[in-house]
Amino acid sequence: MPTKYKILKNVLIWRYKYISERQFVYILSVLVGFLAGLGTFILKDFTFLIEELLEGKFIKEYHFSLYFIFPIIGLFLVYSIKKFIIKKEIGHGISTTLHSISKRNGIIERYKMFASLITAPLTVGFGGSAGLQGPAVSTGAALGSNVAQLFHMNAKTRMLLVGCATAGAMSSMFQAPIAAIIFAVEIFSLDLAFASLVPLLLASVSAVITSYFFVGTDVLFGFKLVDVFQVEDIPFYIILAFFTGIASVYFSKMYFAITHFFARFESPFKKLIIGGIAIGIMLYLIPPLYGEGYGLINNLLNDDTAQALKDIPYNIDLQNVYMVVFMLLIIAVFKAIAMTTTFAAGGVGGIFIPTIFMGSALGNAIAKIINQLGFSVSESNFTLIGMTGLMAGVLHAPLTAIFLIAEITGGYELFVPLMLVAAISFAFTKYFISNSIYTVELAKRGELITHNKDKNVLMMMRIDKLIETNFKPITPEMTFGEMLKKSVAKSKRNIFPVLDEEKRFLGIVLLDDIRPMMFDQSQYEVTTVSNFMKSAPEIIFYNDTVEKVMQKFKESNAWNLPVVKNEKYVGFISKSKLLTAYRNKLIEVTN
Repeated sequence: MPTKYKILKNVLIWRYKYISERQFVYILSVLVGFLAGLGTFILKDFTFLIEELLEGKFIKEYHFSLYFIFPIIGLFLVYSIKKFIIKKEIGHGISTTLHSISKRNGIIERYKMFASLITAPLTVGFGGSAGLQGPAVSTGAALGSNVAQLFHMNAKTRMLLVGCATAGAMSSMFQAPIAAIIFAVEIFSLDLAFASLVPLLLASVSAVITSYFFVGTDVLFGFKLVDVFQVEDIPFYIILAFFTGIASVYFSKMYFAITHFFARFESPFKKLIIGGIAIGIMLYLIPPLYGEGYGLINNLLNDDTAQALKDIPYNIDLQNVYMVVFMLLIIAVFKAIAMTTTFAAGGVGGIFIPTIFMGSALGNAIAKIINQLGFSVSESNFTLIGMTGLMAGVLHAPLTAIFLIAEITGGYELFVPLMLVAAISFAFTKYFISNSIYTVELAKRGELITHNKDKNVLMMMRIDKLIETNFKPITPEMTFGEMLKKSVAKSKRNIFPVLDEEKRFLGIVLLDDIRPMMFDQSQYEVTTVSNFMKSAPEIIFYNDTVEKVMQKFKESNAWNLPVVKNEKYVGFISKSKLLTAYRNKLIEVTN
């Protein structure tokens, strides 16, 4: 036995002797938080290093046209790494993590522990207009899952540690441990009971301490609240909320449209070329779209519009408020396009920061318009709350939006407008877009985790684990005598699937239907299966969700239903086995 396995075995034996299951989960949550924090630090530092080298040195010292060239180089590097080194699809961080929780019991492949650490910095550092939060979550979740697998934790604990890693990644990225816990609960629908709350707290704190250790108290958004909330500004915040709602719908619709457009191209290289050129053109014309865009956000928060728009390659009068507003709106509109094109072209990144970026530009622009009309509102506060509105709408995460913005900026005095804008923006967007970008594909496939525990249990069950194959198939041409001899006499089941030569399902024969004539030998040679076969009350398709299977049993009132995959017979699912599996999974999830 290799030395590392001996060490692990000894650790597990020692743990069973001296540490309870709950205490060990607490220890693992601290470890997972540390690893998620470390992974997030590496991700951020690598990205900022590339950005500083390329944008801060080459572009400014050599030629402005490099804004067009660098994104294509970055996407080509990512394409090469995925094709020749990783040789697997990386996927979008939060969406793939949600899928792993709902359909894979929290099992995430090992390569995802490092895949995003390499590809996301190359995408964003070279100018891809995406964020790092998604890759940070993907890396952290993979670390959490593999730590759980290493120590042979059960499915429930494994999924909890994935949630802990997610909270850790969020906490380390923004140094906002409270918002990180809310994010894990709101996005991943974790059960906020005491048993799960303590590990989430430990992981979040462990990650933020790790962040403090490496970068000190430096935060992504260097802003402290100066202008207090004014009650008379409430009507203007309501106006802002509706505009952020409209922008959230636009953001989501644009994402779906561009993704659908690129899906028509089968070749990843063709997607890279088309997407890379499109991104290059957008960055050349609108340089603030480069990378994540923290510079623009921080400058707008600090009322320094001139610095925020300094890279715009046009001779615009920054003293002309309407020209500034026009440029901010252009930046906001094209951020959604640039971000989605980055993903569609093969880049690796997240949507979290782009929503904040778009919200900051929109909020600042609306504040400037209001002030030009003769009123007086805080442009920095509107910038801040615009970020909240976009997050609440696009991500469908109003609580995360409220607490994140309040925590990272010290803006707790703005809780009333934060809550107001988040609630209106979320409700407005939800009316038009039922699922967020993270969850829309999972929802279509019926694989979306929610706070409905019964539905979650059904979603975590797999059809292939329920199929029974000990049924004797028969053919329509088979005589009654052949059927009795070859199938009925050798079967312990009272149902027989009727198949053609290509194993396609045609119908069923029930033992109850043929029992009256089983001893009438005159029928053995003259009657064939086709004379008494009948249609199944319902057919289960292999890609049906277990929830849909349960519904088919309810509607058909049957005890056994056939399963078909690509028109071929696979087996049967019995109601009794389905209910037993459901009860066992419910016990596993709730204990």
